[in-house]
Amino acid sequence: MLELFREFFVQLAEDYPRWNFIFFHDARQWGRVLEGLYFTLILSIACVILSVIIGIVGAWAQGSPVRWLRALMQGYIQFFRNTPPFVQLLFFYFALGQFTPTYSPDGWLEYPIISNVGWAIISLSFFAGAFNVEIFRAGIEAVPESTQEAATSLGFTRLQTYVEVVLPLAFRVSLPALNNNLVNLIKTTTQAFAIAVPELLYQSVSIWNDFPSAQYPTMVMLFVVYVGLVGILVVGMHRWEKAMRIPGYGTR
Repeated sequence: MLELFREFFVQLAEDYPRWNFIFFHDARQWGRVLEGLYFTLILSIACVILSVIIGIVGAWAQGSPVRWLRALMQGYIQFFRNTPPFVQLLFFYFALGQFTPTYSPDGWLEYPIISNVGWAIISLSFFAGAFNVEIFRAGIEAVPESTQEAATSLGFTRLQTYVEVVLPLAFRVSLPALNNNLVNLIKTTTQAFAIAVPELLYQSVSIWNDFPSAQYPTMVMLFVVYVGLVGILVVGMHRWEKAMRIPGYGTR
């Protein structure tokens, strides 16, 4: 069956030279696709998790009674919301990357302790995290003040009130907007191509540079993969939103 599958795409490439699905009949090119998909998943999962953590912590810091902490968080939000994520990525990798320590496992070559993959995760997480802070802040403001006062009257500290009372309710309100931001984040991971992270777009460009006849099929494969990734996220988030819904909270 696998051989018939391979022969079909070999014949397709011979009959229609502009539609050479070479990654379906060349093991090396298929390996490139799998490697690109692996790094795309690593970027997507790591950035989603870190950006949500940044959003939760940042929303708490925004309501802090400490003035300098609120000012620091506001500066962070304005910086990352008002500059292009592509420029941020280049700044992190080429500017800040010059100041990171290096190590030499073989005594000859020097390697930075943060790789291009690491810088991509850091940059994109901070970018999406700035929007997540505002998303969670809006969710927190939707929680009635009386609910927070009730927690305080029971002896809860500010942190306990945030973690055990406010955040669970705010999270439910924030899920629809959070879903949109995380979808955009997954699509934005393609910008890691600029610093040679071997994610799916990088590998796809490498394939069609070596085999120009594979350009159209590779672009189709890119679209299908990203539609699939975003679709999985959207379905998962919608299921989560439905499971967490409480009457009186949320958008519906």
